[in-house]
Amino acid sequence: MAEPTALDRWEQHTQVPLMTLAVLFAVAYALPIVDPGAARPLLTACQAVNWGVWCAFAVDYAVRLWLSEDRTRFVRGNPLALLAVALPLLQPLRLLRLVSLLLLAGQRARLASQIRVTTYVAGCCLGLLVFGALAVLEVERGRPDATIHTLGDAVWWAFTTMTTVGYGDMAPTTGWGRILAIGLMLSGIALLGVVTANIAAWFIARFEMDDEEERRQTAAIHALAEEVRSLRAEITALRQAADPAPGPPRGTA
Repeated sequence: MAEPTALDRWEQHTQVPLMTLAVLFAVAYALPIVDPGAARPLLTACQAVNWGVWCAFAVDYAVRLWLSEDRTRFVRGNPLALLAVALPLLQPLRLLRLVSLLLLAGQRARLASQIRVTTYVAGCCLGLLVFGALAVLEVERGRPDATIHTLGDAVWWAFTTMTTVGYGDMAPTTGWGRILAIGLMLSGIALLGVVTANIAAWFIARFEMDDEEERRQTAAIHALAEEVRSLRAEITALRQAADPAPGPPRGTA
C-alpha cells in the first residue's frame, strides 16, 4: 500500500475543519439577509466571518498547491478552485464570496471518500436551494419593480427555478438576479439528472441482485436434486450388495 503524501495528509486533517467553517459561513451569510435590521456589531461580525472563512479556504488552496508534487498539473486539474480563490478579489461583493465558497467547499467535499454520491448530490441540491434563495433575496429586495420581497418568496422562486417548472409568478428583475436564475437552472438540470440516474441505478442494482439471488437459489436446488439422485443410486447399490445371490433350487440333482 502506497504511503500517503503530505498533500493527502493535509487534505485528511483539514477536511472536517473546513466543512465546519463552511457551515459557519452559511450562518454568517444568511443572518444579515434574513434580518437586515440586526444590530450593527452583529452585521460587522458576520462580514468578518465571511471574509475570514474565505481566507481560510484560500490558504488551504495555497497550501495544497505548495504540497503538490506537480503544481502545474494541480492548477490545471483545479480550475474552479483557482477561480473561486480569485473571484472575490475582482470585486468585493458578498455574492462573489458566496459563489467562491460554494465552489471551494464543494471541491473539498468531493475529496472525502466517506461521503457517498447520493449524500453529496442531496447536499448540493439543498445548498443551491437555500443559497440561491438568499442570494436572489439580497439582490432583489427593495427594488421598485421586484416580485421577490420575502424569504418565502425567494425559496419558492429558487425551488421552481431549480426544478425548471417556472410558474412565472415571480422572476428576478436585476442583472445579478437573472444571472443567479441562469445558474440555478443549469445547476438544477444537472443535479436532477444525477438524482434520476442514481435512482435508476439503484433500481437496476436491486433487480440485478434479485436475479443473482434467484440464479443462486436455482443452482442450489439443482445441486440438491443431483445430490439426492446420487444418494439414491448409492443406496440402491448398497442394497444389491447386501442381498445374497440366489442359489440353485433345492431337491434337484
